[in-house]
Amino acid sequence: MKNKHLYFLMAAALLTGCGGDVPQAVQTSYQTMTISKSDISVPLKYSATLKGTSDVTITPQVSGQLMEVCITEGQQVKKGDVLFRIDSRNAELELESAEANLLAALAQESSAKLEYESNKNLYEKKIVSKYVLDNAENQYKQAQASAAQYRATANRARVNLGYCTITSPVNGVIGSIPVYAGDQVSSGTYLTMVSGNAKMYAEFSVSESILEERTQAEVKEDNKTLLADLPDVTFFFKNGAEYPLKGRITSITGTVDRTTGTLTCKATFPNPDGGLYSGVQGTVVIPFDVQDVMVVPQNAVVRLQSKSLVYKVGADSCAYSTIVETANFSSERDLIVTKGLEVGDVIVTEGANNLVEGQQVLF
Repeated sequence: MKNKHLYFLMAAALLTGCGGDVPQAVQTSYQTMTISKSDISVPLKYSATLKGTSDVTITPQVSGQLMEVCITEGQQVKKGDVLFRIDSRNAELELESAEANLLAALAQESSAKLEYESNKNLYEKKIVSKYVLDNAENQYKQAQASAAQYRATANRARVNLGYCTITSPVNGVIGSIPVYAGDQVSSGTYLTMVSGNAKMYAEFSVSESILEERTQAEVKEDNKTLLADLPDVTFFFKNGAEYPLKGRITSITGTVDRTTGTLTCKATFPNPDGGLYSGVQGTVVIPFDVQDVMVVPQNAVVRLQSKSLVYKVGADSCAYSTIVETANFSSERDLIVTKGLEVGDVIVTEGANNLVEGQQVLF
């Protein structure tokens, strides 16, 4: 009996609501909310690619046959670990020759010095002329120059010999190795890459407008203040797994890409266990805290071509569409309304997609 009475009440409301004389087929209830201002944390998500903070391309400085590959792909190495060895026999012979020449030059320098000092003593006793003294001094200086030249040659030969043993310049992990023992290599031949993975950075692009809304004028006036003000960020792998350590945004380019209207950012993540690798793709999530804004559920907003509409409930309990503007970022469930609503407005949240203009909303 109660259900029957409820049916008649609903029918009466349809006959008298919103100026319509003909009953309309409507839903029996809608959920509404009263607009107020609140704070919200919006997770901003950006596609990112990981890279070591000190990725180093390894190439030889000398030419020769690659005698030994001392590492394997994916191996963790420390600074100074031997990576490759190049045939050093020619370099050793060049060093021996340079050192022999240096010894001869040093001996000649020593003799010239003795001759100069002897003539200087005789000149002071007025036994030899000024011409003899000057000539001895010039020969000594020539001997000094010759010794310096051979010393430089020997040092260069020693350096070239050192180049035959290629060591890691940083702590990191070995990338692909496209060469094999026995290959002939030369200066500039790509051997591998050592990814310095004690810290990794994730590179991604951020809309300039979002950064400006986050820190207003700070983005243009004080980059250090902006970086310090930004919150910790999280990295998610492609499979959805969350990297357990938080990162910090440590770099923002000073210019906006004219094509995309974005700035390139780098977030640095600690990588003590080597769980992050260069080239890995994923998502950087930045918690974007916004205060004192009007927040509505996403399903309260009806998209109509390029417009966004919400249905406000009037004093007559009827719903009327209102064009609103929303921020260009949102949470998974909520939107921030920047224009079109006022505090105290009542809007339809559930069932907004089924409403028509002027339809009565039953409470």
